[in-house]
Amino acid sequence: MTTVRYFAAAEDAAGVATETTDAATLGALRSELVDEHPALGPILGRCALLVDGTRVADDFAFSGAETVDVLPPFAGG
Repeated sequence: MTTVRYFAAAEDAAGVATETTDAATLGALRSELVDEHPALGPILGRCALLVDGTRVADDFAFSGAETVDVLPPFAGG
């Protein structure tokens, strides 16, 4: 089971801070997130998705207990 954690605008769009998924790949997870949270669709393409703190390709296959962080762009100042 993979845990998905949302931050900032991604959390607002998803309506939850965390959830779990059985998606097999990161690409499948992206599709699942948009299906389950349509408001996430417009911003997901600009978000960084980190698996256990590392960027990976959409064909990355989950092996079990990973954590995916959904991070929208941040403005500095």
